[in-house]
Amino acid sequence: MDNTIAKAIQDDYPDDFSWCYGCGKLNENGHRFRTGWQGKNTITIYTPKNEHTALPGFVYGGLIASLIDCHGTGSASLALHRKNGHEPGDSAEPPRFVTASLHVDFIKPTPLGIPLKAVGTIEEIHPKKFKVHTEVFADGKVCAKGEVIAVVMPSTFMDN
Repeated sequence: MDNTIAKAIQDDYPDDFSWCYGCGKLNENGHRFRTGWQGKNTITIYTPKNEHTALPGFVYGGLIASLIDCHGTGSASLALHRKNGHEPGDSAEPPRFVTASLHVDFIKPTPLGIPLKAVGTIEEIHPKKFKVHTEVFADGKVCAKGEVIAVVMPSTFMDN
C-alpha cells in the first residue's frame, strides 16, 4: 500500500489553524493526519503506534474516532476547495471546517502496527455543510465506518 499522500489539504491550512491534535501539522504531539484525493474519494493513511493500544495487538477506538473525525473535516475542506476551483498545493487558502456531528461504528477489532486507510465519500447537504461517509480499512478489511457532518468554521469561532 502506498503510505504517502502527495498533496494533503492540511498542508495548506494557515498556521493559526494547524494545531489540531488529530490533523494539525504544527502539533508535534498530535497524529498529523493528512487527507488528499484518490479519484473521486478522499483518503487518509495512518499507522497507529504502540501507545494507541486498547488491548495487546489492537488499536484504541478513540484513535479510530479521531481518524474519522479529522478525515471528515479534511474531506469537506477538499470538496469545497475543489468546488471553488482550487486543489491542494495551489496558492489559495482552503476553507476550514469544524465537526457538527460524529458517528462511529466499530465493525471488527482493528489490528495494531499496520497502516490504516480511511476512505471517504462526500455528500454536499448545504453550501456550507457536508456529510462525509468514511470506511477505515486494515489489511483490506473494513474495521470501522463513520459519518461526519462538517460545517464551514464560522468567522466568530475564535472569538472569546
